[in-house]
Amino acid sequence: MERNLYSFLIMCTTLNAMKICVTGGAGFIGSELVRQLVNADHKVTVLDSLTYAGNLSNLQEVESKIEFEMLDINDSERLKKFFFSSKFDLIINCAAETHVDNSITNPGIFIETNYFGVYNLLEIARSNSIKFLQVSTDEVYGSTENEFFKEESPFNPSSPYSASKAAAELLIKSYITTFDLNALIVRCSNNYGPNQYPEKLIPSFVSNLLAGRKVPVYGNGLNVREWMHVSDCASAIIKAGINGKQGDVFNISSGFFRTNIEVTLKILDILGLSDSFIEYVSDRPGHDFRYAIDSTKIRENLQWEPKVDFDSGIESTVKWYVSHPEFLVYSKGMA
Repeated sequence: MERNLYSFLIMCTTLNAMKICVTGGAGFIGSELVRQLVNADHKVTVLDSLTYAGNLSNLQEVESKIEFEMLDINDSERLKKFFFSSKFDLIINCAAETHVDNSITNPGIFIETNYFGVYNLLEIARSNSIKFLQVSTDEVYGSTENEFFKEESPFNPSSPYSASKAAAELLIKSYITTFDLNALIVRCSNNYGPNQYPEKLIPSFVSNLLAGRKVPVYGNGLNVREWMHVSDCASAIIKAGINGKQGDVFNISSGFFRTNIEVTLKILDILGLSDSFIEYVSDRPGHDFRYAIDSTKIRENLQWEPKVDFDSGIESTVKWYVSHPEFLVYSKGMA
């Protein structure tokens, strides 16, 4: 009897396992997604062009359990050939240019990857009948003084980065309506955690401080972000990808709001340094004041909740970078 029950449980696990392709899976959020998917016994293939922000070392602990293909989502011909010979239940698209400062100095690559790259993947999903999940951003809503944006709130992007992500979302919605594509979208708040390329605030500042350099804070440092640990974000994306329905849009957020100067002071405190290491610099063009999204929908519909509180999360994150100095390089990233 026990043997039969065990066989039944194994069969159920096998039936629930999905073949999932994660584009940008060697990046920050993508690699955390891959680790969690592998731990849940899904069959995972990673596509990544290994630009500066993608690193195979991010996948080291699961490299024997995944398939990896070095492939750029802008290369439509190679994409077609790859998916012709490989069958998947779901594509999760994490491949993107993401750093707002870079989108100001070089917007073209953001339009190419974040819009035309998504178009290439939509064509793949449509021609191969694959479910498609786009990982987007809370920045598509733009800035707000005191409200919380819901999934139906209008777009108001401020940077070439957020505009490229908003444009991709509109294209996805058109494929759902026109071609009946089984696609959905998640919009995530600010992520932090281990393995993040050190152009973003936390790893950039840790890198500078460990090198004895000051950290540049934009304007007065009072811009507000909603900070979410990458492990929480990844678990929400997976729930949405597996359980979400065609046309769904989910905000993913933590409820932990901090000003940039609060985050900076917290990093200094963890490292035992004074605020003399802060250097206030001219504000960034079009710098949004506050991002805030309402994630009630995914919490209620898919029973998701974030598990990592900000204070313990940032402390463990800073300590991770301190113990992995090989990951840090000097960066001009700003808050």
